[in-house]
Amino acid sequence: MEAALALIALAAALAARPWRLLASRQPLAHETHGAPAALWTPLLATLVLLPWAWALPTLHRMPLQLQWSGACLVLLMLGWPLAVPTLLTVGAIAAWVSPGLGGWDALGIAVWQGVVPATLALLLGVVLRRLAGAGALAGVRAFVYVLGRGFLGTALCLFVAGTLSQWSGHTLPGVGEQLSLVARWLMAWGDAVVTGMLCAVFVAFKPEWLATWSDDLYLNAKND
Repeated sequence: MEAALALIALAAALAARPWRLLASRQPLAHETHGAPAALWTPLLATLVLLPWAWALPTLHRMPLQLQWSGACLVLLMLGWPLAVPTLLTVGAIAAWVSPGLGGWDALGIAVWQGVVPATLALLLGVVLRRLAGAGALAGVRAFVYVLGRGFLGTALCLFVAGTLSQWSGHTLPGVGEQLSLVARWLMAWGDAVVTGMLCAVFVAFKPEWLATWSDDLYLNAKND
């Protein structure tokens, strides 16, 4: 099932030709200069740092395998078409850096900790944009983006993805089924705190690193 989900998501993502975003990313309207393809920085940072976070439970023996996703942050930074192949690549790199992580296990991690929560975050973002439409004040829209998509949305999407993975047979080692749901809920909030914090920082100082952010949509007074 994981292979089918990965192939379907990858085919849909590649159909959108995400490499065009890397080749033609232009500076935002409020910037006077800056290099095109600003998303190369978060993309490379994801490929360098996230595989170690995914491989960490297999690199060290722990009573509870703390899982770190980062998928919702990757979705906010890169957009869904680029996030999907990136997250699948992260899974492949994690399998390469960890001798204890097999290929199928890495695929399961890439799907349930990467592709599925990123897809749920995409759908949640569509809903929030409709709820905070053109009739909302700019400050309200920016607040919905940071709090709704970066913080609360991350916790919700990761918990739902973790629950679905548990129903598909991916339980936490050494933890009972009911306690696993509690553990997944707590780990989702840890991910959400970091994602929300970095999202707020990027909105303020590096909005060009957020493919899902738009000054015209969230800050332009003409939309109020």
